[in-house]
Amino acid sequence: MNRPEQPDDMMPIPDVQSGRDGRRLAIDQVGIRGLRYPLAFADHDGVAQGTIAVANVYVALPEDRKGTHMSRLVMLLEERAVAGAPPLSVAGLRKFVEDLVARLDAPGGKIELAFPFFVRKSAPVSGIASLLDYEVRLAAELTEGRYVRTVGVAVPVTSLCPCSKEVSEYGAHNQRSTVTITVRGDAPMFVHELLRIAEEEASSELYGVLKRADEKYVTERAYDNPRFVEDLVRGVAQRLGADPRFAGFCVEAENFESIHNHSAYARIARGL
Repeated sequence: MNRPEQPDDMMPIPDVQSGRDGRRLAIDQVGIRGLRYPLAFADHDGVAQGTIAVANVYVALPEDRKGTHMSRLVMLLEERAVAGAPPLSVAGLRKFVEDLVARLDAPGGKIELAFPFFVRKSAPVSGIASLLDYEVRLAAELTEGRYVRTVGVAVPVTSLCPCSKEVSEYGAHNQRSTVTITVRGDAPMFVHELLRIAEEEASSELYGVLKRADEKYVTERAYDNPRFVEDLVRGVAQRLGADPRFAGFCVEAENFESIHNHSAYARIARGL
């Protein structure tokens, strides 16, 4: 009786990627982009939160090696997606990229992850809890033993125009804005800290569910805290610059204007 052919019985399959290349041109980054994969992320509270990340994974390729093993890059994420795998965290990024470099026997590697992150917030007066989503971007790069980490967040807020408040008799125009923060540094930190900095420097923060009393509160809070787009980036930048954990940062703010068909934008970058 014939038995199914087993892997040990199969002819050896050539490993073309591990072959030699004679053009003597090293490649800075080679890998995969735009791979969507589930993972768990834990922040300051240590609670694992399931999400879907868009991942870019690269390695540096020496000049004499023909190609890299793309499947190993996917397996790196697959191991994070299985049940029981420890959640990713900002502090765990270094181990993540170290595993990448070791697995591919590469002189360097880089991992970029972008994913939605949810925070359960209580409305300011009624106390009703609901989720609000933020965008998180993490990047970790290891090159010849040098590690660089950046953490980014995009935070939706409310901004109220100081000029409109000054010149108008019946109120002031306001709009939803996005404050984007990117910081570089190896010291311990959490995503939640960056979210709070952006929200505290805005005219008002946002909530998923508001009752009438809450709506009155946030409307009046915004009116009492007018902010130009310039105020948004300066307020955040001042706080980041005073924090020794951050070797560099970039702050951007975009106001989606309610009385114009264009946005207002400002940016401050230092040491990034």
